[in-house]
Amino acid sequence: MNHPARSYLFVPGHRPERFDKAIASAADVVVIDLEDAVDPEAKADSRGHVASWTSGRDARILERVALRINDAGSEYFGEDLRLVRDCAIRRIMLPKAEHADQVARVLDAQADALVLPLLETARGLDACGGIAAARGVQRLVFGTLDFAFDLELDLGEDLQPLAEAAAQIVRASRVAGLQAPVAGVTPQLRDEARLSTDWSWFRRRGFGAKLCIHPCQVGPVHEGLAPDAEAVDWARRVVAVDAQGAGAASVDGRMVDRPVVLQALRILRRAGL
Repeated sequence: MNHPARSYLFVPGHRPERFDKAIASAADVVVIDLEDAVDPEAKADSRGHVASWTSGRDARILERVALRINDAGSEYFGEDLRLVRDCAIRRIMLPKAEHADQVARVLDAQADALVLPLLETARGLDACGGIAAARGVQRLVFGTLDFAFDLELDLGEDLQPLAEAAAQIVRASRVAGLQAPVAGVTPQLRDEARLSTDWSWFRRRGFGAKLCIHPCQVGPVHEGLAPDAEAVDWARRVVAVDAQGAGAASVDGRMVDRPVVLQALRILRRAGL
């Protein structure tokens, strides 16, 4: 994968017949879920499904796979870590991360793991700087639904109750030099308007990817990251003016200085130009 992942699509660990279907989707990363999607009595079988499926898969496919294990406080964590040690999946999503020691336990099981800590509680948010700085962390993930439950936030109308936490997670990611964080799920299936609204809200606040719970959400998430034609046109004109080296110049009444040029270049990169 040449670019940071934009979409993370969940597939239940107890439904192995869906693994290859999820891989065939447009999702950048497929997250095999051993946690919320799997009932307690199906946890062991799900680990077996993952072990069996990964043993026959090409490394290039497994580069697009993440494994969401159970949280460090659960009775399933130890068995999940044994699976992490023995299977070929390197990207590990860690639920309810609340301190860097939990990340270290994943690395004890698999030294070259790429850990995706899910920040889902007030304690996790309070520790997000230390978690972001921990060895092995690839990017932070905002578990918005569990976080809202933990703090008794009402997300019925909009996501504004998450604004302070979202800003803190973006800052922690930037300070630690991580990829832009991952936004939580939009649970309203096949409601593209709500998905677009949620994703736009997070994009404006510095998030760079989103969790998806159905393949139909992947396309709109990718489209939401692509700059529109107007932005691309503006960026091209800024770069052209800068290339002339004519000193002080402006585009659409805005002075073209170094930060403006860098913003234009970023837009063109996102457009694949």
